[in-house]
Amino acid sequence: MVDFNRFTLANGLKVLVHEDPTTPMAVLNILYDVGARDEEQGKTGFAHLFEHLMFGGSVNIPSYDEPLQRVGGENNAFTSNDITNYYITLPAENIETAFWLESDRMLSLAFSEKSLDTQRNVVMEEFKQRYLNQPYGDVWLKLRPLAYQTHPYQWATIGQDLAQIENAKMDDVKAFFKKHYNPQNAILVVGGNVKTEEVKILAEQWFGPISAGDKYNRNLPKELPQTEERTLTVNANVPLNAIYITFKMPARLDQTYQVYDLLSDILSQGHSSRLYNSLLKEQKLFSDINAYISSSLDEGLFIVEGKLVAGVDMDVAEQAIWTELKKIATSLVSDDELTKVKNKTESVMVFSEMNLLDKAMNLAYYELLGDAQLLNIEIDKYLAITAEQIQEAAKITFQKEKSSTLYYLANA
Repeated sequence: MVDFNRFTLANGLKVLVHEDPTTPMAVLNILYDVGARDEEQGKTGFAHLFEHLMFGGSVNIPSYDEPLQRVGGENNAFTSNDITNYYITLPAENIETAFWLESDRMLSLAFSEKSLDTQRNVVMEEFKQRYLNQPYGDVWLKLRPLAYQTHPYQWATIGQDLAQIENAKMDDVKAFFKKHYNPQNAILVVGGNVKTEEVKILAEQWFGPISAGDKYNRNLPKELPQTEERTLTVNANVPLNAIYITFKMPARLDQTYQVYDLLSDILSQGHSSRLYNSLLKEQKLFSDINAYISSSLDEGLFIVEGKLVAGVDMDVAEQAIWTELKKIATSLVSDDELTKVKNKTESVMVFSEMNLLDKAMNLAYYELLGDAQLLNIEIDKYLAITAEQIQEAAKITFQKEKSSTLYYLANA
């Protein structure tokens, strides 16, 4: 159970406070309700580019890191297809420094051609190193547009290609900032050795004067139901052949989301999981095999991926995966299997409640989902799942006509 208090500023900024007097530390986490799905076709990679630009300095604070380091603080950020999240950890007695830094760059980020050029080059280099020059690095650049035909999930967070980042213009950057980086599009969580009344005063002082911004209604294109199998074959300089099979799964707030999460764990969590036991250990078809979900806010993906043992025929390996998927779709999982993955999930959630930063990020995310209190009942949803629900999810999902498969072949 994560206790918290909540209030909202007049400009729409939602603020959550988690008081924890057992630590000398504090964390300030700010989640912006913007991700790669909010970009335009042909102008992708902006959400991730902005993550970098936000550390380039604001009008009043040219160096973001320097004042934070002076008070013993650390910071970082991440971008996904759904959100952009920034966080600072520092001694609780210095929490006002975090308010100062985060509010100033929300209010007046420094837009300069020099900063844009610098961060654009950083992102382009990241694109090359992580996605183009690394074995299997471009998998998601190919798999997303195969799985999604209309929804913006068809591009990765980094963007569709280098040219779109290279051609990012200052006017486009400013427009993106104005639309998404404002109080009513953000959730602020402060946790640690703080008091709610103190946080209220600081929030009003530092964030209260910032304009709410213009409200916009997100209207993303809907993905049509998939009725035909999709495949793509790629040849590359990689050590082993690999296969990636994706299926659509319900959105994050769907009541069956947790069912799919446990389904992926039954298939591939640990050395006693089904895919590991059958395909890697017994049949020795794969050197690595995994199943996982994308956890997307909108309709997401259930992914099965594996790297084949050298010399194994792709058709044989693929059929072996489908055999396991059909098994779980046609027969109930055992009580022991289900209990094991439920216990593992519960332990992970309990452990996350021990870490101050994890608690702050989780509170922000669940508030985005509709109510931070959802965090405290999440485990109950997992514990209530039945073997029949697991089988039903597998049955309606694991169908050839609903699959998108990428064959990633090593050059001979």
